[in-house]
Amino acid sequence: MSEERTSVRPRCRSLTGVRILSTGSYVPEIVVTNDQLHERLGFDSDWIVKRTGILERRHALPQQATSDLSIEAAKRCMDRAGVTPRDIDLCLVGTFTPDFSFPSTACMVQDRLKLACPAVDIQAACAGFMYALITGAAYVAAGVSELALIIGADTNSRVINPDDIKTYPLFGDGAGAVLLTRGRPDQGILSYNLGADGAGGDLLIRSACGSRLPPTPELLAEKKHYMYMDGRAVFRWAVSMLCDTIQDVLKHSSKKPEDVDLYIPHQANIRIINAAIDVLNIPRSKVFNNLEKYGNTSAGSVPLALDEAVAEGRVKENDLVVLSGFGAGLTWGTALMRW
Repeated sequence: MSEERTSVRPRCRSLTGVRILSTGSYVPEIVVTNDQLHERLGFDSDWIVKRTGILERRHALPQQATSDLSIEAAKRCMDRAGVTPRDIDLCLVGTFTPDFSFPSTACMVQDRLKLACPAVDIQAACAGFMYALITGAAYVAAGVSELALIIGADTNSRVINPDDIKTYPLFGDGAGAVLLTRGRPDQGILSYNLGADGAGGDLLIRSACGSRLPPTPELLAEKKHYMYMDGRAVFRWAVSMLCDTIQDVLKHSSKKPEDVDLYIPHQANIRIINAAIDVLNIPRSKVFNNLEKYGNTSAGSVPLALDEAVAEGRVKENDLVVLSGFGAGLTWGTALMRW
């Protein structure tokens, strides 16, 4: 497949009249540092820092799965909002590392939280939370949901090849959640760009364990059940997509980069983030990063960063915030929100 990615993106749209009522996040207790990776697997800890900006990441306990991370993030989100399970009428979970192929992780969250609502997973890899956020916002804006629980969560440590020295250090496990409800007419998603380029599917893929290649001893021996990533091609695409979609949503909402109070991009690689914001002349002080602590938590990345930004007081009422996720599929979602 050609490394030239398509430049065609769906047009931007708006979803106003919604607001994020509260946020919450959770990361597992196990901290895996670069030095530990060096000791256990021989990885070059200096290379990891220079190439990614990551110092450590979290790995789930043996008994934990994606639903467990999701539930902890959701409970914290609900506690902060002071809402009960009966108040929630929609549950969406963005993940590409579900507990099982079926039932969905969202159904497991629904059961354990005792929610009385529809529940479904949304699989868009690292853009999963953004896809779930836009979908939930559409339900709220249409008046068919009063309070939607939106979760992004992944347990990447279960699908990454520990022998892949260029990929394994990049990823960690984590989850974030938001509650969406109705807001003022000027609140919500002023502009968003949500899209996909399936022609790039083989750049970031887990080949085995699906209906195309059911698991066999031979495939497992070839480690096809682990993630494969063409890091160089994905890097170039991600920088371009992050830069282009930020420009798209700003232009669509008649805003300039300096009008935005905080940028919260997917925490994939510090070099991707810095390359894109430098092109746009965005001051690095306006960009939130927690990559050094958690690595790439995939669908958990954006809501986890958002929750920490809110806790630090970096997101306030009426602020303009850009959220952006991008990943396997290839998929992306970038939104400009008025808080």
